[in-house]
Amino acid sequence: MNVLLKSATIIDSKSDFHNQTVDILIEKGVISKISKRINNTNDYREIHLDNLHVSQGWFDSSVSFGEPGFEERETISNGLKTAALSGFTAVAMNANTNPVLDSYADISFVISKGQNNAVSLYPIGALTNGSKGENLAELFDMKNAGAVAFYDYQKPIKDPNLMKIALQYADNFGGLICSFPQESKITGLGVVNENYTSTSLGLKGNPNLAEELQIVRDLFLLEYTGGKLHIPTISTAKSVSLIREAKKKKLDVSCSVAIHNLFFSDSVLEGFDTRYKVTPPLRTQEDIDALIEGLKDGTIDMVTSDHNPIDIEHKKVEFDYAEYGTIGLESAFGALNTVLSTKKAIDILTKGKNRFGIASKPIALGVKAELTLFNPKTTYTFTKAQIHSTSKNAIFNNVELKGSVYGIIANKKVVLK
Repeated sequence: MNVLLKSATIIDSKSDFHNQTVDILIEKGVISKISKRINNTNDYREIHLDNLHVSQGWFDSSVSFGEPGFEERETISNGLKTAALSGFTAVAMNANTNPVLDSYADISFVISKGQNNAVSLYPIGALTNGSKGENLAELFDMKNAGAVAFYDYQKPIKDPNLMKIALQYADNFGGLICSFPQESKITGLGVVNENYTSTSLGLKGNPNLAEELQIVRDLFLLEYTGGKLHIPTISTAKSVSLIREAKKKKLDVSCSVAIHNLFFSDSVLEGFDTRYKVTPPLRTQEDIDALIEGLKDGTIDMVTSDHNPIDIEHKKVEFDYAEYGTIGLESAFGALNTVLSTKKAIDILTKGKNRFGIASKPIALGVKAELTLFNPKTTYTFTKAQIHSTSKNAIFNNVELKGSVYGIIANKKVVLK
């Protein structure tokens, strides 16, 4: 794969070419030249795009594809195509399939389905057998098969001793344990944030306390056991504070936030639109402000689209009975670039790989091309026309966003819209 990018502004704070507008020559998938002007003497494919910006390839730490078992929601093939057109060169895929990804064979199957693709697929193995929260899955076997972390997607581990053992066991081989922050006995049947909005709508509330209690428990366990803990999709101001203090104590903990929890407060629920039924629930503006501050000061390590395709039969029902989840890959950059500066948005989208044991390198000569191409200045209303996923349950539908994606160059492939 040989290609010449013309007049591309590099956004990569770790690169010597940061903030420079240059031509980038890629030969056989490797960056061979970066200069103010490069003559196309070999008649390679040239890419000229309006206000072209280039960064290291983006990484999403939490995506759900239906395959195997829920192919009507999303196949791995279409999910990776969607990721590529959304600017992501690497994604970590959750284990919430049917069957659940909890064995060496399951992880191997997913990796094989993702081969020969522009986007690199990194599976997350289930933490417990069948994600039932009863017995640890074969973590070491899955690690050897290629699993980058272990997580029962959006299912809290109720037994603290099981979590303790998981942290201790995985520490022997450097495994990353993920724990969904929710104390289900406090959550009960709550479906939205416990607040004035839930009371006025007559919907059962899920209080901040449910998330924060679980985080406190897991941080105490981490302090006792050692090991590596990742807390996905936090949503409250207190959660940010708890993790900030844990990092000051040098605990090996990281966390993420879902992009929609940075953008929407629970006030949007007034129309009972099930697109807004997500977990953790949409919180208050005070929580949103604290989450954004946590991103800016480094307390929150990464942002995820938490892309979770749900078929229409499970969304177009009464709010109480609708399934949780929204697709988010296609709107991820536009939403994040709306609430943060472009430089910060790109920094966040490119820095999560190392936590999952995935190598990344700055844009430089001799480095394999793994690039995202985008225009940070465009503004548009996100509609179904921008959706590439099989499912259409998009929380950002009809929302004005800033910044669009052209595509990616990765794994010796070019994918452009």
